[in-house]
Amino acid sequence: MGKIYVLLGKSASGKDTIAKKVMKKMEGKLHPIVPYTTRPIRDGEENGKQYYFVTDEEKEKLIEQGVVVEMRTYQTVNGPWSYFTVDDGNIDLEHNDYLIIGTLESLVKIQTYFTEERVVPIYINVDDGDRLMRAIQREKEEEHPNYKELCRRFLADENDYSEENRKSCNIHNTVENVDLDQSVEKVIAIISKR
Repeated sequence: MGKIYVLLGKSASGKDTIAKKVMKKMEGKLHPIVPYTTRPIRDGEENGKQYYFVTDEEKEKLIEQGVVVEMRTYQTVNGPWSYFTVDDGNIDLEHNDYLIIGTLESLVKIQTYFTEERVVPIYINVDDGDRLMRAIQREKEEEHPNYKELCRRFLADENDYSEENRKSCNIHNTVENVDLDQSVEKVIAIISKR
């Protein structure tokens, strides 16, 4: 029976980088679940790799088809952006394990849809000062940096990922992302121990 491993953490905690390295080291043993979003594509992203970038109309069609597992819509400084997981025929839990990056809200819905025993959350934690510096550096590299949205996300994460909220989601696996290579190995160890 396959599992879905959900990497969780505040923005700029290193989830994407850890996920890429874990996927590379576990190639053939672990498969990605690529989420969908209505937000604009960022520099360096590829459609179908980090996300499937869709229009609001395409999102509505997927909802009508009944294949949306979970969805979150954020009121950003650029308008509403939706992020969602779709049961698009690429998830085969009878034969494969999967990795996805999510939020606490998406975790609960993924657990409800696929059952809690098949979904394993892994929380990636980083010191807030380090996280803010990473976020600023990442934003500087964008063609059109959006510091207002960076600040909104940073502050929202404090509430979203409060200790109380994490406890209510029964997260038992936390990886302190101080050293990237060690963090990758710790995530792989969690996945491998099942």
